[in-house]
Amino acid sequence: MKLLRKISLVIISGTFSLYAGAQDQWDLRRCVDYALENNISVRQSDVQKRIAVLVADQNKKSRLPNANFTSNTGYQFGRSIDPTTNLFTNQQLLFQGFQFNTDVTIYNWNRLKHSINASRLESEAAAADVEKNKNDIALNVATGYLTALLSKVQVDIVGVQLKQSQSQLADTRKRVEAGTLPELNAVDLEAQVARDSASLIGAEATFQLNLLSLKGLLNLDAEQPFSISIPPVEMIPVDPIADLQPKMVFEMAQKNQPVVKANELRKQSLEHFIKAARSSLYPTIFAFGGLASNFASTNRKITGVDFLGYSDPNPANGVVNVDGTLVAIQNPNIKINQSNRGFGEMWSGWGTQLSNNFRQNIGVGISIPILSGFQSRTNYERSKLNLQNANLVIENANQQLKRDIYTAYTNALSSLQKFNATKTSLDAAERSYTFASRRYELGLLSTLELITSQTNLTRARIDKANAQFDYVFRMKVLEFYKGQGIKL
Repeated sequence: MKLLRKISLVIISGTFSLYAGAQDQWDLRRCVDYALENNISVRQSDVQKRIAVLVADQNKKSRLPNANFTSNTGYQFGRSIDPTTNLFTNQQLLFQGFQFNTDVTIYNWNRLKHSINASRLESEAAAADVEKNKNDIALNVATGYLTALLSKVQVDIVGVQLKQSQSQLADTRKRVEAGTLPELNAVDLEAQVARDSASLIGAEATFQLNLLSLKGLLNLDAEQPFSISIPPVEMIPVDPIADLQPKMVFEMAQKNQPVVKANELRKQSLEHFIKAARSSLYPTIFAFGGLASNFASTNRKITGVDFLGYSDPNPANGVVNVDGTLVAIQNPNIKINQSNRGFGEMWSGWGTQLSNNFRQNIGVGISIPILSGFQSRTNYERSKLNLQNANLVIENANQQLKRDIYTAYTNALSSLQKFNATKTSLDAAERSYTFASRRYELGLLSTLELITSQTNLTRARIDKANAQFDYVFRMKVLEFYKGQGIKL
């Protein structure tokens, strides 16, 4: 009973596993969405876009005033300048200084304005590049998906042929055993079964390789289980070719293709760069201001003195300098010298010095470029050449886009005609195989002739599938250029 229960659990769990595996199939939309989030080239272009946005934001904030605060503290010795008096001194001293400076551009011939507009347009072009990469990846994923679908259809076609060969071999073997057909017929069919088996193995390998290529486009790990849904190719929506005339498609592509938008935005950005470079040839008017103060240890005083040798010392009796010399004495009976000088000296107040040495400045200035190795002039001329190159890039891109669209239309038209021809060929091959099978059953047709008819039928089916998928793909490319995206 326990064994039966375990077997039941294994069967149930296996059934659910198979069901879950069957359900976990990727359609084209899921493949495209996953690729847009995980494809490395798309992620790299998104990083470049974010960098361009940061640059544009930084240029926008360049209108704000510059402001800097500096502080320094150090020890000074030897002959130097006292920072609080600006006089030479030989005394050792501790110094400290504080400075705050600011400046703002008043007028620079709109150089900042043009630089801001140029960087903003460049960031928009970078965003268009992201969309271009997404479209390219979507088209590549659709191509890989259709290729995998085609290889799966070919697996099914070869599988059907193998089953037919196996069925014919079983029927022929019965007839050979009954003595109505020679052994050679069975041997020929056994060879055909072996060839069909090899073809099926090759078709399966091709299908798995195509799935692996598709996983690479999605940036999926090669070990991850992966299967795709197999929609009937007849159910894939395709616009009538009359609605995809190349002239109309090209006009729509110029309006909605991201590569066209990116090129145009970069052209506009370069036009602003030219104006900004030209502005750098003219003077710049700016305002400035500053706050500063400092402190030095040489600015000291005696707040109290303890004269050794006296029984009743009074700090108010006198004030001395650092070197012990008398400055003022309230009691003339007190003699001050270095031997009886006590300790009572200290620096004057830190806050008092900063307050006494506090200074401010404000003003207006002008910066006139005279000679800087012709750097500004060279940048201006280079920006004009960059604009000329951008115009050539746009012209070449438009010509290439037009060629691609007309080529896609020609290929689509050719694929449609080929697809119609393969349908006629398949109908003839199916009728021929039906007649051949009946004649073989009546013993009026050799095994080799039957195998030939069956091979022709299989080849006709594969040719039709190839032509049909090629036609669908060509039409999807035209729809992509038209701006409809990729849909199956």
